[in-house]
Amino acid sequence: MYVLIGGAGLVGLTLAQKLVELGHTVAIIDIDPNACRYARDQVGIMAFEGSAVSTEVLLEAGIRKADSLAAVLRDDALNLAMVTLAKHYGVSHIVGRMRHPDFEQPLKIAGAHHVISTIDLAVATMVNAIEYPEVESMMHFEQGQIEVLKLAIPQQCNVVGRSVAQIAQDSRFPTGSLIIGYQPHPHMDLMIPNGSTILEPGSTILIVTKPGSLHQVIDFIGGS
Repeated sequence: MYVLIGGAGLVGLTLAQKLVELGHTVAIIDIDPNACRYARDQVGIMAFEGSAVSTEVLLEAGIRKADSLAAVLRDDALNLAMVTLAKHYGVSHIVGRMRHPDFEQPLKIAGAHHVISTIDLAVATMVNAIEYPEVESMMHFEQGQIEVLKLAIPQQCNVVGRSVAQIAQDSRFPTGSLIIGYQPHPHMDLMIPNGSTILEPGSTILIVTKPGSLHQVIDFIGGS
């Protein structure tokens, strides 16, 4: 997949690196020649020096053939302009970065399929780390209506040695929650468990649940 990124700041370059690691072809646009040089030399991607809202630069960078575009410039108005141009040139998947919440709806109207607030993501991550220290990571879906937790299984707790089916049938396990992933060891791949999968100490699980059941799930998993 060919991905075009507007903005070679920390977010843009980190995004580019991750996409390259996933096997995608990536190009980045930025007005800073040093940032473009770094992108070429250190990240190993194509970099186009110039404005990411210039039609000439966008066409040179191959916007017509881009499968996906990420507007992660330092200014919301510039991101809005880049998203608008991406929609105009027929990019099928557009992601826009947002700093101020006033730009969320304009970005969506302009054509962004996903609007990402890096500030909101950082704050939410820190709040989760403070409120739920047992949780390795947490993802929110459907505007926070569904949560997916990554939890480590302690050596001694409610679920060690029990099957996924037994856990699901336990009256103390919150209704509507489901174990959807299991990693027996940190160096092993994540697998989709079935009812007979036995949870071992030191393993990791993914659980989908409702926000109101978070504490119940955590207490159940960690309880003795």
